Amino acid sequence: MLDHVFLSVTNVERSIAFYTAALAPLGITKRVDYDGIHGPPGHPDLKGFGAHGRIFFWLRQGEADTRATHVGFVANSRAEVDAAYHAAIAAGAKDNGAPGIRAYYDPRYYAASVHDPDGYSLEFVYKSWQH
Repeated sequence: MLDHVFLSVTNVERSIAFYTAALAPLGITKRVDYDGIHGPPGHPDLKGFGAHGRIFFWLRQGEADTRATHVGFVANSRAEVDAAYHAAIAAGAKDNGAPGIRAYYDPRYYAASVHDPDGYSLEFVYKSWQH
């Protein structure tokens, strides 16, 4: 199980606004700002998102390499997948796969995919057998 992910973005404020809107339908609403000066030398400033007492998705200013990262976010229902997809599109994402069953993985795999403002591949996923 993963504890956290750092994503380098070209415009932190734009990405904060995007992820605030896109992740809210999934219940990922907690925000934390971490000042890198409190970490070891060279530690970046971080903008964190989380839920249920955990911060697990972090943004940092930097060079985006969209070939290197795909992030899948857990949804608790098909309706959450739909809502996150539409919120992301409304916040400026580009469609990369409308909500629907991904039978090539499993007939119960329901997901939607977008590219964030930097071009990162994001997926909102509901796997009924994992709930």
